[in-house]
Amino acid sequence: MNNLIGVYTIWYRDVLRFWYDKARMLSALLFPVFFLFIFGSGLQRSIGPMGGGVDFIQFMYPGIIGMSVLMGSFMSGVSVVWDREFGFLKEVLVAPISRISVALGRTLGAATVATIQGIMILVLAPVIKVSLSIWIVLALIPLMFLLAASMGSLGILLASRIKSTEAFQAIMQMLMFPMIFLSGVFFPMQDLPGWMSFIVKINPASYGVAAIRGLVLGNPPDSPFTIYLFGHAMTIWENVIIMAAFGFIMIILAMWSFGRQE
Repeated sequence: MNNLIGVYTIWYRDVLRFWYDKARMLSALLFPVFFLFIFGSGLQRSIGPMGGGVDFIQFMYPGIIGMSVLMGSFMSGVSVVWDREFGFLKEVLVAPISRISVALGRTLGAATVATIQGIMILVLAPVIKVSLSIWIVLALIPLMFLLAASMGSLGILLASRIKSTEAFQAIMQMLMFPMIFLSGVFFPMQDLPGWMSFIVKINPASYGVAAIRGLVLGNPPDSPFTIYLFGHAMTIWENVIIMAAFGFIMIILAMWSFGRQE
């Protein structure tokens, strides 16, 4: 029972901090909007239609949802490093709860906050002229949560081994931005150079973005937005399975890492 209360308390603290931080909430909305409208509008005319009656801004829209979720969850690891520097993490680790509960609570908190950020971007769908039924929205929420939990557990795993906020931010930027740009957020994942295609396919975020895009825009067999793995066109469910497997491995490693904290 203590462990369940501990998980809930840590989760609730992270969600509450986000809810009362209005500047953070505003930036979580404005930063993706900046990419969507300025970057998308600037390139839409030169790139042209993306196929299937989808223009470049509509193509980017589900990718921006994935980017917002990825960034929100991955950056949550900063709070772990911050808590370590100010002594709060030490107090949590000596509490009468298992350290696995600490890692799980942190991951769930990061995933919840990042999912809220993704939901905030969904309100832009009418502006982008993307039609989302209530069933698509209901399917997107657990999918965003899965992507957030997978990326959040990776961020928390790294944060559990890094001692300073400055070092974590540097490593975070070194990993996060290549993961975003090489996940298909800004370009289709077909007809890429061989080396880039390989990186896209080993990037776990690619499968989360592809699954979100498949739900939002549709994913027919001949879609130019489909990931091909060993010549096989990946379905939405196959993308979800790969993302779930990656997330499972990351959360296990994060729990193990927290168990070795001193």
